[in-house]
Amino acid sequence: CLSDFPCSQQLEEKSEDEEDKECLKQAITALLNLQSSMERICSKSLAKRRLSESACRFYTQQMKGKQLAIKKMNEIQKNIDGWEGKDIGQCCNEFIMEGTLTRVGAKHERHIFLFDGLMICCKSNHGQPRLPGASNAEYRLKEKFFMRKVQINDKDDTNEYRHAFEIILKDENSVIFAAKSAEEKNNWMAALISLQYRSTLERMLDVTMLQEEKEEQMRFPNPELYRFAEPDSEENIVFEENMQPKSGIPIIKAGTVVKLIERLTYHMYADPNFVRTFLTTYRSFCRPQELLSLLIERFEIPEPEPTEADRIAMENGDQPLSAELKRFRKEYIQPVQLRVLNVCRHWVEHHFYDFERDADLLKRLEEFIGTVRGKAMKKWVESITKIINRKKQAQAIGPSHNITFESPPPAIEWHISKPGHTETFDLLTLHPIEIARQLTLLESDFYRAVQPSELVGSVWTKEDKEINSPNLLKMIRHTTNLTLWFEKCIVETENLEERVIVVSRIIEILQVFQELNNFNGVLEIVSAMNSAAVYRLDHTFEQIPSRQKKILEEAYELSEDHYKKYLAKLRSINPPCVPFFGIYLTNILKTEEGNPEFLKRHGKDLINFSKRRKVAEITGEIQQYQNQPYCLRVEFDIRRFFENLNPMGNSVETEFTDYLFNKSLEIEPRNVKPPPRFPKKYSYPLKSPGVRPSNPRPGTMRHPTPLQQEPRKISYSRIPESETEATASAPNSPRTPLTPPPASATSSTTDACSVFDSDPSSPFHTS
Repeated sequence: CLSDFPCSQQLEEKSEDEEDKECLKQAITALLNLQSSMERICSKSLAKRRLSESACRFYTQQMKGKQLAIKKMNEIQKNIDGWEGKDIGQCCNEFIMEGTLTRVGAKHERHIFLFDGLMICCKSNHGQPRLPGASNAEYRLKEKFFMRKVQINDKDDTNEYRHAFEIILKDENSVIFAAKSAEEKNNWMAALISLQYRSTLERMLDVTMLQEEKEEQMRFPNPELYRFAEPDSEENIVFEENMQPKSGIPIIKAGTVVKLIERLTYHMYADPNFVRTFLTTYRSFCRPQELLSLLIERFEIPEPEPTEADRIAMENGDQPLSAELKRFRKEYIQPVQLRVLNVCRHWVEHHFYDFERDADLLKRLEEFIGTVRGKAMKKWVESITKIINRKKQAQAIGPSHNITFESPPPAIEWHISKPGHTETFDLLTLHPIEIARQLTLLESDFYRAVQPSELVGSVWTKEDKEINSPNLLKMIRHTTNLTLWFEKCIVETENLEERVIVVSRIIEILQVFQELNNFNGVLEIVSAMNSAAVYRLDHTFEQIPSRQKKILEEAYELSEDHYKKYLAKLRSINPPCVPFFGIYLTNILKTEEGNPEFLKRHGKDLINFSKRRKVAEITGEIQQYQNQPYCLRVEFDIRRFFENLNPMGNSVETEFTDYLFNKSLEIEPRNVKPPPRFPKKYSYPLKSPGVRPSNPRPGTMRHPTPLQQEPRKISYSRIPESETEATASAPNSPRTPLTPPPASATSSTTDACSVFDSDPSSPFHTS
C-alpha cells in the first residue's frame, strides 16, 4: 500500500492538465500525515521482527564496521609522536574526519583528527630532518581537546582571518582555527556542532520515539473474555484530583473490585503504597478466597484476537500480529504477571494470618505458584515458597520470649513475695518496678500481636469479633480487668492509712510505666483514679505526697486537649513503647462511621477506597510501634498472675462497678469528717521498696519530670469525639467499664470515667 504514494507523485509530475495537477497536489498534501504514520508503523514492524538473514547480515556489517573503526584509531595513534594518556580507543568510539587547519595567531598549520570524543591537533613531520633511531611517525602531538569540555563558536570573516571558528575551553581560554574555504569550514562546523549536541539530540529523539510508541495504542483482549481489559470509565473507577507527590501516580478514590485488582497489578507502573493499603483493608469488601481467585484470573491473560484483516493476511502467509503480540507479551503480560506474584509475596509476608485461618486458602496459593513457569517468574516463586515455609515453621514453634539484646536485661526485682511463692502475689507484696515491667511486657505483646485486619471495618464491634479480632479483644479485656483490679485494691482497703499506701504504690507503678513509655499502662491507671469509685475519695487523695500528686497530674494532662501532649510525647520518644490503643480505635470508628462504604457513580456502587486509605493510615501508625521489643526478662509466674486477673469473679461488669461505688461510699461516706475508722487489713510491712532498681545501669531509670504547673485535683473526662461532638459514640480506650452509680447514690461532683464506656450497646463492650 505504500507504493500508492510515489504513484500519486508520478501522476502529478506527468499530468499535462493544470487542473488535474492542482487536484493531485492537494490530494498528496492531504495524504502526507497518513503516509508518515504508515511508514512509521511499517518501520516498527520491521524493526521488531526476529533476526532474519538480512538482519543478521546487517548486524555482521555493524560488527565489521566497529572493528574497522578501532583498527583505524589504533593506526592514527601509532602515527602520532609524543602521545600520552589513555588510548584513543578508550575514550572514543568513532573516527569522524581529518584535515588541515590554520591555528590563528601563531599562523601554524595543524593536521586535525576529529573523533566523537576527542579533537587532536598535530604538527606534520614531513620535511623535518630525522635523527637516527627517531620515530617514523608522520605527526607530532601539539594539543588535544575533549569534546565534552569545549564549546564551538562560529566566527565572522575579518581582515585577520576568514572561514574561521572558535573552540572555547572550560577555563574561558579559546583557540581559533581557519579553514581554506567556506565549504571546508561548513564541513568542520557541521561535524563539531553535531558532536556537541549529539547527546541532547539523541535524548530528544528517544523521547519522541517513546511518545509515538505510547500514542500507538496496544491491542488488548476482548473484555468479555478478560474483564480486566475493560476500559476505564466513571462507572468503574474514579481518581482523586491530586497525584502521589513524587511518582505522579494517580490516587484511586473509588472503583469496582475488578478495577481495584487491575490497578493493584497494573502493567504501566508499580504502586507499592496502593499494594500496602489494599492488602490491609481488602477484607472489608472482599474475602481472602475471592481475592486469590481474582489474582489467579488476572494472571491468566488471553492474547488479543486477530481482526478480519489480520486473518486474511495470515491466510496469505503473512504474520501481521507478530510485532503486536511481542509488544503485548513484553509490555502487558509480563509486568502484570510479575505484579500478581509480587502481591502474593506481600500477602504471605505481611498478612499470613489469612492463611493461618484458612488452610484451603494456603493450599490453593501453593498449587497456583506451582503452575507458574518462566525464567523471569522463577525467583518470585522461590521467594514466595521460602516465606511460606518460614511462616509455617514459626507457626509450628509458636511465639518465643527468648530475644537476644546487645546488653543483658536487668535482673528481676523482688519485694515481700519471693520467686515461686505465687500464693502471696499481690499489689503490695510484689515489687512496683517488676509489676510495671511485667505488665509492660504483657501489654507490649498484646499490642504487637494486633493485626490490621482486626481493625478495618470496626470488626471488633461486630458479630464475629471473636474470630476477626482475637488479639485486640485480649488487649481490651486485659485493660478492663487491670483497671478494675486497681480500683478494687483501693476501695477494698478500708483503713485510710493503708489505702493511702495502696494509692501511692499504684502511682509508683505509673512512674515506672512512664519510664518505660507504656502509655497504655499510664492511662489505665489514670482511668482507675478517675473512676466513680476512686475519684470521690477526697480524704485519701489529701494524704498523697505532693510529689506523687504532680506525677499523677502529668499523667492526667496527657489526655487533655484531644491528647495533644500525649501525641507530642509519643512522636518524640524512641521505641520500644506501648501506645494508648484507645485513641486509634476512636479514630477508626469515626472514619468508618463518617464515610460511606460505597460511592454512587452513574447509578453504580463503587467501593469507597478513599475511606480504606484513611483507615490504613491509622493502622500504619499502629504498626510502626510494633517492631521494637523491650530489653526486659519475662518472669512467668508474675506474668501468669496478671494474665489470670479476674477482679469481677462471677459478677457482670455493671454489677461489679456498682459494688465498687457502694464500697467507696462505705469507706468514705459523703459529708463525713473525719472518715470512719476501720481495722488494718495487711499483716506484712507496707513500706515501699521505691522505684530505683537494686542494680541500676546508667540511664535505665529516670524519674519523669512533672509538668511545671500548679497541682490540682485529678479528674478524667471522656475522650472528645471531635472538635464538636460527633454522632458516633466512640469510646476512649480499650475498655468498657463506666457505669453510672445507682440513682440513690449518684456523686454530685463528676461522672466516674474509665478508659471505655461500659454501655452494653457500645461497640467496645465485650462480654
